[in-house]
Amino acid sequence: MKPLDPRLLRFAGAARTVFALGALLGVVRTVAIIAWSWFLAQAIAAVAIPVYEGIWDSAGAGQVAEGVYAPSSLPWLAAGALAAAAVRALSGWGMDLLAARGAVKVKAQLRSAALDALDARSPEATAGMPDAKLATILGRGLDALDGYFSGYVPQFILAVVATPILVATVLFSDLLSGITVLLVFPVIPLFMVLIGLATQSVQGKQWDQLQRLSSSFLDVVEGLPTLKIFRREKRQAARIERETDEYRSRTMKVLRVTFLSGFVLDLAGTFSIALVAVTVGTRLVAGEFPLALGLFVLLVLPEVFVPIRQVGAAFHDSTEGLAASEDVFALIEGTALPTAIAHGDAEGGHAAPAVALPGLSVADARIVRGERVVAGPVSFAVGPGEFVALAGPSGAGKSSILAAALGFVEPDSGSVAASGPIAWAGQQAGLVQGTILENVGLGNANPDPTLARHALDRLGLHDLQLDRVLGALGSGLSGGQAQRVSIARALYRAADVSAEVLLLDEPSSALDAGSEALVIDVARAEAQAGRAVLVVSHRPALLDAADRIVEITPAVQDSAAAPATAAAPASDQEVRP
Repeated sequence: MKPLDPRLLRFAGAARTVFALGALLGVVRTVAIIAWSWFLAQAIAAVAIPVYEGIWDSAGAGQVAEGVYAPSSLPWLAAGALAAAAVRALSGWGMDLLAARGAVKVKAQLRSAALDALDARSPEATAGMPDAKLATILGRGLDALDGYFSGYVPQFILAVVATPILVATVLFSDLLSGITVLLVFPVIPLFMVLIGLATQSVQGKQWDQLQRLSSSFLDVVEGLPTLKIFRREKRQAARIERETDEYRSRTMKVLRVTFLSGFVLDLAGTFSIALVAVTVGTRLVAGEFPLALGLFVLLVLPEVFVPIRQVGAAFHDSTEGLAASEDVFALIEGTALPTAIAHGDAEGGHAAPAVALPGLSVADARIVRGERVVAGPVSFAVGPGEFVALAGPSGAGKSSILAAALGFVEPDSGSVAASGPIAWAGQQAGLVQGTILENVGLGNANPDPTLARHALDRLGLHDLQLDRVLGALGSGLSGGQAQRVSIARALYRAADVSAEVLLLDEPSSALDAGSEALVIDVARAEAQAGRAVLVVSHRPALLDAADRIVEITPAVQDSAAAPATAAAPASDQEVRP
C-alpha cells in the first residue's frame, strides 16, 4: 500500500491534472500563508510597541522594537492581511474542488481501464474470480477513492510543496528556530511510518473481510430457492451475521488505529512547536529578538507542521481506497488474475504452430493450468460438413479444448486451429441487459432483425419479440429460453460472418426433449451448409444424432505432479461412429 502509486498517474490521466494544478494552488496558498503571517505580525507589533514603549524603555527593550512600523501603517497592514487570508481561503477551496472533481474523473477512468482490460482478455482469465469480488472492486472499492482524493491528496500536495517553502522561510527569518525545526521535524514522519504499517495491516484485513462478506451474500441470494427447499436459509442467515460482525469488528480496529495516530501526530507536532516557541519567547524577554520577527516566526511555525500532521491523519481515511486500488491496478495489469495457461511443458516445449486445415484441427493438443494437465494430448479433426460430438466424463477437458479453439487459452503443446471464423455458444447463456435483438446480435453495432428473427424461429422461439427487454444478466427468460437465445446468437454470428466452424458447449443441458430435437436439427442443418460443427454433450439423443463421436478421458498428470499410482495414459481418445 503506497501513499502515491505511480500506476495511478499512468492509468488515470485526470490524476496527473489533479497533482499538477494542485501543486500550483499549493504554492499560491503557501505564499498567501507567509504573506498573512507577515502582515499580521507587523500589525500586532505596530499596535503593541507604542502601548508598552514606556515599560520597555525603563527595562531595556533591546532589539524588541526593531523593524516595527508606525501605527499609521495599520490600515494597509490590515488590508494586506485580509487580502492574503482571502487568497489562502480561495486557493484552499480550489484545491478541495479540484480534488473532488478529479476523484470522479479518476474513478471513471480506472473503472473504464479495468473493464477494457477484462474485455480484452480471455474469459478464462477471470474464471477463478468470484463475480462478487469483481463487483466489490469496481464498485465499492473504487468509490472509496473519494476519501483518498478529497482528504489525502490535497494534504499530500501541501506536504510536498508547502513544507519545504515554509521551512526555508523560518530558516531565512531566524536561523536558530529553523535549525530547531529541522531537528524535531523528522520525529513526525517516523511516527507516521510506524503507524502506517499498523494501519496497512488492519485495513488490508478489513478489505478482505468486506470481499468475503460480499461473496457470501451473493452466494446466499443466488442459492436462496434451493436453501428454502431444504430449509437451510436460517443457517446461511447466521453465517452472514457472523461475517457482518467480523467486518464490524475489523472496522472498529481500523478506527482505533486512526484515532491513536491522530493523537500521536498532534502530540508530536505540539511538542515541536512548543520547543521553538520557548526559544523565541526567551529571547524576546531578554530583548535579543525583534517582536515583529518573533510573531512572524510563531505564526508561520504551526503551518510548517500542519501539512505533515494532516497528511498522516488523512492517510487513514484513504486506506480503504488505496487497498482497493491495488486490486484495480492488478485487474488492469492482469497480475491478480488466475493464470489460465502455463506456457511450456516440463521439458520446456511450447505449442506447435497451428496448421490451417479445412474446418477444425486438433493435433496432439495438451492444455495445462498451473501445474495440472487438464486435457490431452488429444488429436481429432472436424471437416466441413461434419457434425461431430465431443464426449467424455466431467473434467476430461472438453470445454478446455473448445477454449483453445476459440483462442481463450493456448495449448502447452500441439495445436488447435480453425480454418476460418468461429461461431460459438458456451455452457452459460451469457445474456445481458437489453433487448432480445441486442442479445442475439451481441457484438454487432447494428444487428439485422431479419437474421435474428430467423435464428430464433429455428429454435422454436417464435413468441419472443425482438424488442422485448431483458433485465440484468438476461433475467426474464426461463433457463431453457436463455440457452436457446444463446444458441441463436451463435447461429446469427455464423450467418453474419460466414463462419466455417460452429462450436456448441452442452447446448441442450437445460432443454426438454422437444427443444433438444430442434437443436439437433439446427446442428445437422449447419453441417449440411458446409460448416464444421463440434458439439460437447453428455445427452444420449445428441450423441446418437452426431456423424461421429470423439470420446476423451481425463488426462494423466506428469510424474512430477501426479502420484506414482496413476493409471495408464488416459488421454488416448476413442473415435467411434
